[in-house]
Amino acid sequence: MSGGRTGVRGLLARWRGRDIELKSPDELDAMRAAGGLVAGTLAAVIELARPGVTTKELDALAEQTIRDAGAIPSFLGYHGYPASICASVNEQIVHGIPSASQVLADGDLVSVDCGAILEGWHGDAAVTILVGAVSDADRALSAACEAALQAGIAAVRPGDRLSDISHAVQTASEEAGKRDGVNYGIVAEYGGHGIGTSMHMDPFLPNFGDPGQGPRLVPGMALAVEPMLTAGDPETRELDDGWTVVTADGSRAVHWEHTVAITEDGPRVLTLPLD
Repeated sequence: MSGGRTGVRGLLARWRGRDIELKSPDELDAMRAAGGLVAGTLAAVIELARPGVTTKELDALAEQTIRDAGAIPSFLGYHGYPASICASVNEQIVHGIPSASQVLADGDLVSVDCGAILEGWHGDAAVTILVGAVSDADRALSAACEAALQAGIAAVRPGDRLSDISHAVQTASEEAGKRDGVNYGIVAEYGGHGIGTSMHMDPFLPNFGDPGQGPRLVPGMALAVEPMLTAGDPETRELDDGWTVVTADGSRAVHWEHTVAITEDGPRVLTLPLD
């Protein structure tokens, strides 16, 4: 689940990362178990997502999968959030509330964000699912965002700075836009975050910025890296439900995310499927 919308001063304080939680190798292994469960849950949701299925059905499957593993959905009840996943369809960017009235149709994009707490540790990841036959433009948009995520992950290196990740995400997004002939919008108001014993922790991780700034990355840190791209203007607005964030111009949006740990050997993706 993306972090953001806490005000400029709040985001600046979180970006500076004055209270960053460091984990031991054993604790990162525990986070890997939580992350593997999130990956498995998303895989089940991807398999179910097809035309005619509601986002409420996706949510029910995700909750059951998480609880069957002895874990707790980390989104459910978080500041009053009413579901176990976020299911954001088409122009919805993040925090879309699953609904029995939201029926997936051929050509839809649905970004599913999922979190789980296992033995006190959080995992958090998101994928954009292409429902049925989607347009080439939507397929390219999702691929651009996924490439930006991978670029961000590659920049999670000990000794580097937090904004090196932000810059890598921005650069990959802009390069994809040039290649595709589209000026993709990088959503500025929401971004990644620290994660561990809580879902949202310091530091806040923007998806754009100059390199070489912010806290130094050290082994034991864990971050949710999560770019969000739009096919048009990146300006956002929040719906009356108090959660769902949509593009102001109605353009389509996508969201990809992994939980990543900083180790002596570089990035360790904690939300990949378990072998």
